[in-house]
Amino acid sequence: MLSYAKGPDWPLLDLTIGEQLAETAQRWPNQDSVVARQQQQRLTWRQLLKAADSVGRGLRDMGLRENDRVGLWATNCVEWVIVHFACARAGLVLVNVNTSSRAHELAYILRKSGMKALFLHESDNRANYLEILSEARKGTALERVIAFGSSEWRQVREAPPSVTTAATQNDVCNIQYTSGTTGSPKGILLTHRNLVNNGLLIARGLRYTERDRICVPVPMAHCFGCVIGTMAALASGAALILPSAFFDAGATLAAIDEEGATSIYGVPTMFIAELQHADFGRFSFKTLRTGMMAGAPCPVEVMKRVIGDMHCEQMSIGYGLTETSPIITMSEIDDAIDRRVHTVGKPIPCTELRIVSVETGEVVEAGVQGEICARGYMLMKGYDGEPEATARAVNADSWFRTGDLGVMREDGYFKVTGRAKDMMIRGGENVYPREIEEFLYTNPKIAEVHVTGLPDERLGETVLAWIKLKAGESTTADEIKAFCKGQIAHFKIPEHVRFVETFPTTLSGKIQKFKIREMEIQARGLEQVASVETA
Repeated sequence: MLSYAKGPDWPLLDLTIGEQLAETAQRWPNQDSVVARQQQQRLTWRQLLKAADSVGRGLRDMGLRENDRVGLWATNCVEWVIVHFACARAGLVLVNVNTSSRAHELAYILRKSGMKALFLHESDNRANYLEILSEARKGTALERVIAFGSSEWRQVREAPPSVTTAATQNDVCNIQYTSGTTGSPKGILLTHRNLVNNGLLIARGLRYTERDRICVPVPMAHCFGCVIGTMAALASGAALILPSAFFDAGATLAAIDEEGATSIYGVPTMFIAELQHADFGRFSFKTLRTGMMAGAPCPVEVMKRVIGDMHCEQMSIGYGLTETSPIITMSEIDDAIDRRVHTVGKPIPCTELRIVSVETGEVVEAGVQGEICARGYMLMKGYDGEPEATARAVNADSWFRTGDLGVMREDGYFKVTGRAKDMMIRGGENVYPREIEEFLYTNPKIAEVHVTGLPDERLGETVLAWIKLKAGESTTADEIKAFCKGQIAHFKIPEHVRFVETFPTTLSGKIQKFKIREMEIQARGLEQVASVETA
């Protein structure tokens, strides 16, 4: 049996995001669409449509035309959702800008995207965004800057709600940038067809209706927030609850309790923070039934606690990439717990997956590790202005190479085993960090762990583990190694252990292992060893 699986055929929608918003507002005009708790603002679907059409009209009155690019550089807020839909209604292309971007990174995105307008908050407790922008915008195509709360925002927000657009389903509607951990970030071109249908299939997989209330602590600037969140809500009429501007575990728990959330999203590090919160026991989770954990590998023990302690009996694991809009696999909400904690599910409808040999590109047998490849409606239109990079990622048969290693089981469910680039070679043995992490999570003292490789003159690489302990726990590196001895192969046991309180992450909560590696190389004086070239 070859490692190939296809989700069931399902009728896809032939709609733009703007058309879908109009339909949703007509079906559920008085249902909550977005609740921004930190702003104490609520909009119904009818009000959201009106606000989007006002802002869309305001942008057109500024001289922007179809397919012009509009940046959005903001934390989670009601304005984010309004601008997202305003651009779609007006036929403009929304460019998501990571709020952690600073002058050098912002200048690159401004130049690369060619955006003509940019929405932003003037400042918050993390940065003065106007100051950063003033340094970054020189020599770019940026013409208009609209700060939320300013007179210009009020003018745009209060424009007559009238928008006409000739946008089609296959037009690009959104550009999101890769993290740029290996070279300069690439702009990923996503279409109305990509996002409308990915949101639809996610909503059906989680069995959303207009009575659901989705708590979304993940950033809207990331696919998790603006597709798995916003687009799944749009497809079902469910409410979108924004607990805070930035992720805050306490605010998320309070939002679940006080807003009667039925669904909760997050990457594993967010769920870990919520489960470890000092006031966890004060909150009620009786309304929760489902949710999605995605964006990073899910530790088995964490998933078990979310299902049990947070009342999420129908919690699903999702897997995907921004290039795939993003979700390509999900577990069924009524799957046995074993399937949900040991796999990332199976292909969602209208999606093909296969596992190929990293060396030959040939499809491997079920149970054999290889690179995960995907094909279907959800595949990006390409990397913005980079046809060669697009051709390297997508072959002539439209198969996208994810760069992730995985295994397809004989039941058609997939397991992600790591990143191809994360694999270590220690003394000639292939070592996969995910396998070691999963074992270390069985240690009752460990709250979170991330494993990577360090350069070694003799072995090529050695195993490093960064560990965060549960509150009140203590242990030593020797005790961690003793815990591993006899349980995993000797070459997988971490030679180096560091106990930490925090990990370097992206805005969306993904752990940046390359930074862990860089910090350790510097701390241990391994720069010379790291600079040695290998075959």
